[in-house]
Amino acid sequence: MIKIYFLEKSIPFNSNDLNSTIIAGTEKTLINITNELSNNENLEVKIFNLSKNSIKINNVEWSNLNDYVNYDEPDILIAFSDANLFKNYKCKKKFLWSHSVQSIEKFIRKKQLIPFLSHRPVMLLESKYHYNTRSFFTSLFGKKIIDLAADYEFINVNIDKNFIPKKKAIFTTRSDRNIEFLLSSWEKINLKSLHSELYINPPYNLTEKHTNMGVKLRTKSNKIELIEELKNSRVMLNPGHKGEVFCLSAIEAKEMCLPIVTMGYGSLSERVEHGQTGYIAKNQSEFIDYSLDILNNDETYLKFKNNLFNIRGKRTFKNVAIDFVKILDLNG
Repeated sequence: MIKIYFLEKSIPFNSNDLNSTIIAGTEKTLINITNELSNNENLEVKIFNLSKNSIKINNVEWSNLNDYVNYDEPDILIAFSDANLFKNYKCKKKFLWSHSVQSIEKFIRKKQLIPFLSHRPVMLLESKYHYNTRSFFTSLFGKKIIDLAADYEFINVNIDKNFIPKKKAIFTTRSDRNIEFLLSSWEKINLKSLHSELYINPPYNLTEKHTNMGVKLRTKSNKIELIEELKNSRVMLNPGHKGEVFCLSAIEAKEMCLPIVTMGYGSLSERVEHGQTGYIAKNQSEFIDYSLDILNNDETYLKFKNNLFNIRGKRTFKNVAIDFVKILDLNG
């Protein structure tokens, strides 16, 4: 039996919170990957985080970080985001799973340098963009890419591939990620697309000008409500951002057969097949024109929707877990 332990310290949660609004992409990833790994009878999977009570769910043990028994040495130890979590844990094979772009300056400022050099973990990264922007120094002991997937609910929900929604655009990423570019583009898009609306994530202080051009704030919704939103949207408009190392919201949109228009910033260029599942614009003028093409032309929208429908569900967390086991090199 190979013991794989995960260390994480964002908020108190466990896999019962998968559909809750309290968790985000990082927490969803931890739940989904460990649920799949637990199906492997050769693996013992434990998570130590800020859980208040120890509990076993889907054959995965969830415990508080303070409840770790120091004589229980795992075969593989995986810390989320913070190399300081390795303290007090004995293990020869360690991985540090990064969810952000970190410069050397930020790496030092976040007090990662000393524990990183001390514990010598291999970096787990989430896209080619993430891999290429990770410096040699902050991945000194190796780096690997783990390509993720959407929750099964986005993959399994029924989609009517002939349904044409109203002219509703949606942006479900953090509102600090190139929202000004999006809104300045939308001002021109809205003029040429009658009755179109753009829904963006809170928090954002909408002005009367924004309201007059059809911009509305989304209500923070649970997963079921988000699925309905995506199902009834016409296009996802997401310029991308240097901080987007994976962009789970784009993967969720794709599984819902929702075309994406992007500038390709960050990892967004890896989420869209230009001309097949959406558009990757080279400048703002193209971003506007491509958005209008999907909003105003039913044929374009249906072409992208059907292309997405045909590749839907090709990658799930079952595939992610298989790849993950290979990356961990359990026999190495």
